[in-house]
Amino acid sequence: MPRRTLTLLTSTLVLIALLCGGVFLSVPYAEMSPGPTVNTLGKAGGQPVLQISGHKTYPTSGHLNMVTVRVTRSDYSMNLVEAVYGWLAHDSVVVPHNTLYPDGTTEQQSTQQNAEEFSESQENAKVAALDELGIPVKARTVVATVLKDSPAQGKLHAGDVIKAVDGQAVKEPGDVAKLVTKHKPGQSVVFTVVPAATAAAAEKKRTEPKGTKDVSIVTAKAPAPDPGRAIVGITAGPDYTFPFHIDIKLADVGGPSAGLMFSLGLVDKLTPGDLTGGKFVAGTGTIDDKGVVGPIGGIEMKLVAARDAGAQYFLTPSDNCAAAAADTPSGLHLVKVKTMKDAKQSLDKIRTGKTAGLPSCSAK
Repeated sequence: MPRRTLTLLTSTLVLIALLCGGVFLSVPYAEMSPGPTVNTLGKAGGQPVLQISGHKTYPTSGHLNMVTVRVTRSDYSMNLVEAVYGWLAHDSVVVPHNTLYPDGTTEQQSTQQNAEEFSESQENAKVAALDELGIPVKARTVVATVLKDSPAQGKLHAGDVIKAVDGQAVKEPGDVAKLVTKHKPGQSVVFTVVPAATAAAAEKKRTEPKGTKDVSIVTAKAPAPDPGRAIVGITAGPDYTFPFHIDIKLADVGGPSAGLMFSLGLVDKLTPGDLTGGKFVAGTGTIDDKGVVGPIGGIEMKLVAARDAGAQYFLTPSDNCAAAAADTPSGLHLVKVKTMKDAKQSLDKIRTGKTAGLPSCSAK
């Protein structure tokens, strides 16, 4: 056999062996790829995404699409060949497994966390939208979670409305920790609360919950690195009573990144005229109850998803701008936003065709 033929055959066999070995060699990576996009002004699963009753709504046109990212399951074992293919592909990203599932997070734990973040983002979106429209929303501080085996377990419950701590009125969630940490571990702290069941009944009637009780709890030491701090083992969060019914219906979606688009969709439905002027606008970004837009993960894949769906403009959180501008799909115009008000002003320019003045993203 000629030497050249032998060399070629040997190289081919080595390549085949490497490829076969790569199929069986697991690597600690996961993959992100573009997911579905949903028009918040339209329907999903046969029903409107944004459902409003008790307040006048107006017809809308165009698109205000939220975008998603698909990720491999926590128990998925990626092989070397798949990882190399993912690194070379433009429409997917291979990342360390711990990036998506830190500290051994299970699929169930990740799903639960995403569901909680999604629920919180919906509430923030409602508040931000109504605030933008000048519609008042009643806010209160509630027990969000109670840690297992903590001093508060069995005494406070998720959903309890916290009216005061040691007789001092609680105006926002941050007040609770400040008042508790005035104590030393081992001292008692008194919570004045409206029980969760009473609060839930008031919520159905859209009234302010009444009927308080005092609960005394002996504080414990915080875990390292701050064991001198007193804790009771709860987290406090906001809860709201809205002046009319707003429901966001979207299955199989988690995380907080659709907050901005939900909020804009609500504003569009609750005001005359169109925010988009019939244009196809997509976007992403968390939103808090003050209307501040925050960064999200997977921006590159979300841009691809928006482009593939037909979007012309993409509302981009300012903190994601550099990454987005570094690899923008052809035909997609990035619009930089920091707040709900920024986004609405940009939509005004898109609707009227004055796009030269749109704030854009820079790769720097």
